Amino acid sequence: MKIRAFFALTLPDSVVRWLADHADTLCEYDKQVEVEWVDSETYHLTLCFLGDISLEQVDQVEALARERLKDSTSFQVHINATDYYRVSKKLALVAALPNANEEIMHLHDLMGQVATEAGIPQEDKGFSFRPHVTLGRLPGKKNGFKPPEAWPEVDLISLADSVVLFQSKPGERGSIYTPLFEIPLQDLA
Repeated sequence: MKIRAFFALTLPDSVVRWLADHADTLCEYDKQVEVEWVDSETYHLTLCFLGDISLEQVDQVEALARERLKDSTSFQVHINATDYYRVSKKLALVAALPNANEEIMHLHDLMGQVATEAGIPQEDKGFSFRPHVTLGRLPGKKNGFKPPEAWPEVDLISLADSVVLFQSKPGERGSIYTPLFEIPLQDLA
């Protein structure tokens, strides 16, 4: 049996509420009503998408991730941008983006290394992945979404204090995310 999975950071309620309000203001750019706006209850910061993996690989991924993250410490994530970009031929996102500092990119790279060591290919197919919070999804090829010349300002701080592997299942009102395991990062203090 295969499941769709990804590594992510959870977000505190205060950040989720602010991002939900921010997404509401972005609806004005969706003139063709093409964006499938994500329910704020499912907001998370995606670090690394694994795609379809076997249940056996989940155990292997967990063991590898625990080993790789054993000395990692928590850190502040600065979410300071919004963007529209294609992540594949079929999918484009409206997303809130963290500052791509050394800590977040190191965590992203570590999770990619875990996937590779577990035999999960990390294919980019010409599209670059970046850590993000998905606010809305739309077709990747042809859509009428017109990004603004200047996005509304975003300036949020969130604590990265654990890494979660989520399972993603399609649902009637968007994806349903189930945590498979969580690995705490060492306390900053």
